[in-house]
Amino acid sequence: MNLHTAGHRRGVVCAPHALTVEDGRHILAEGGNAIEAMIAMAASIAAVYPHMNHVGGDGFWLIREPSGRVRAIMGSGRAGAKATRQFYRDAGQHEIPSRGPLAALTVPGAVASWMLALDAAKAQTGKGTRAKLPLHVLFEAAIRRAREGYSVMPSQARLTVEKYAELETVPGFMQAFLIDGKAPEAGSALKQTAFAATLDQLAQAGLDDFYRGDVGREIAADLERIGSPVTRADLEKFEARIAEPLSIQIGAGTLYNTPPPTQGMASLMILALFDRLRVTKGESFEHLHGLVEATKRAFRVRDRYVTDPDRIDGNLTHFLAPKFLDAEAGKIDSKKAARWPAPNGEGDTVWMGAADANGLVVSYIQSLYWEFGSGCVLPKTGVLMQNRGSSFSLDPKSVNALEPGRRPFHTLNPALAALKDGRVMAYGTMGGDGQPQTQSAVFTRHIIFGQPLERALDAPRWLLGRTWGSSHTNLRLESRFDDGLVDRLMSAGHDVAVLDEAYSDTMGHAGAVILHADGTLEGGHDPRADGGAAGA
Repeated sequence: MNLHTAGHRRGVVCAPHALTVEDGRHILAEGGNAIEAMIAMAASIAAVYPHMNHVGGDGFWLIREPSGRVRAIMGSGRAGAKATRQFYRDAGQHEIPSRGPLAALTVPGAVASWMLALDAAKAQTGKGTRAKLPLHVLFEAAIRRAREGYSVMPSQARLTVEKYAELETVPGFMQAFLIDGKAPEAGSALKQTAFAATLDQLAQAGLDDFYRGDVGREIAADLERIGSPVTRADLEKFEARIAEPLSIQIGAGTLYNTPPPTQGMASLMILALFDRLRVTKGESFEHLHGLVEATKRAFRVRDRYVTDPDRIDGNLTHFLAPKFLDAEAGKIDSKKAARWPAPNGEGDTVWMGAADANGLVVSYIQSLYWEFGSGCVLPKTGVLMQNRGSSFSLDPKSVNALEPGRRPFHTLNPALAALKDGRVMAYGTMGGDGQPQTQSAVFTRHIIFGQPLERALDAPRWLLGRTWGSSHTNLRLESRFDDGLVDRLMSAGHDVAVLDEAYSDTMGHAGAVILHADGTLEGGHDPRADGGAAGA
C-alpha cells in the first residue's frame, strides 16, 4: 500500500491499516461518497486493528460539505447510571481502574456517530432520497475480514505481549485476542466471529439496533453480567449530536476542530499562537521551540477548562479570540523554555481521512482510549469496550469529576483546514497528548513551510508530556533530529530525551487528505503505522 497518493479525481482515503485503505478505496470506486467510504473504513478498522479501536469506543467527525459548511459529529459516550463515586468506593477503589469491567463505564459512542454520518451521506444524494450504497455494502468487507480472519499486525502482537499482565484476567480478552492461550505472532490469523455477526445484524436491522434493538439488549446483558455500571437504559437513551466546530483564522486560512469535551481547542490554540510568532524557517530551533512553547500555553488552558460541555459555564471561544491569543503569544520567550507542569494523557486511537470529487472532505477519529481499551470483550456481540471513563476523577472537586451521565474529557480531535489558496485539508493522528502536537508538526511543515506531504508525515517528530502509558513528562525527540538542534533546545532549558528509535509509535500515526483547488485529490499516511493512502 502506498503511503502517499496524488492526482486522483474521484476520491482519496487514508488510514493506519492497508486493508482498511483498500476497503475505503473500493467504496469510492463503487460510486460511494467520502462519508460512505469513511463509514466502511470505520467498521473495517475495528475488524483488523482492534488493539487501536473498536465499536465499543467513541468517534468524532468533521465533515466539510461542498458548500463549504463544516459540521462536527460528536459521538462521546456518557458515564453509566450506576457510575457513581460511591459505587467505586463500595468496590474498594480509590481511583477508577484502567482495565476491567469497572473501567468500562461509558456508553460506546462511535456507532451513534456513524448514524448521524450516514444521515449526512444520504443528504448528499438529494433530499428524500436514499444513500447510494446501503449498509450491507458498506460493511461487506469488514464482516468478511472479521468472520474469515485477518493477519495480525506487528503492533498488535507486540502490544498483546506488553499488556498481557494487565489484561489476562479481564473478561473476554483471552478468548478474543489470544491463540491457544498465547499472544498471537505477527502474521498469524485471528477472527472476530461474534463481531462479524454483530456487523451483519446492524447491516440488516440498522445502526439504531446497537442501542435500542437486539444488539443493544445483548450488550447490556453482558455488561450487567461482568459488573459494568452501564445499563440497558443508558444505551437506549444515548444519541450522538451534531455541533458547530471550533474555528480560528490564521495567515494560511481557517482551521477547524471539535469542541469540548475534546481537546480540539488546544490544537487550534497551538497553531494560532505559533502563527503569531512569525517563524520563517522550518525545522529550525524557532520552529520546534515555538510549537513546544505554544503547546504549553494551550495545555494550561485545556487542563483547567475543558470538560463535558454541559458543565461549562458559557463557552470557551474567548480563548480563541485575537486579544487573548495575542497576550498568550507575548508570554512565549523566543529563547527560553517555560516551566512545564506535566499534564496527563494517554492514547490509543485511529485517525482516518477521506475526500471525494464532489467536495466532501471528512476527518474522523475513533478510539478505545488505551490499547485494547478496558480489555472487556462482550461474548455475545464481540464488542471490545473502551476505558475512556478511566479519565474521570473520584475527587468531586476535579474538573472532570465522575458523575452518572457525564461525558469524559477526550484527547480525540479530528482537524480540518480551509486554506486561502483553495485547498481543503483533513488531517489528524492518534497519540493522546501528542495529538495536538503532531497535528501542528504536520500542518506547519506542509502548509506553512511548503514541505511535500509525504515528507511532512515522515519527518522526525517530538512529544512533550505523557502518552501511551508513559510516565515521562519531558520533551522526547526521535533520533533523526540534527545534533545541533538538540543542543540548542537543551541550552534553552528544555528537558530533552532523544529516543533510540528513528520512527517511534510514541509520536502518533498521522495522516492527511487534501482536496486541491483544481479538483485533484491527494492523500498520505504515516510510515510509523501499518496503512497508507489510495485513490480512485
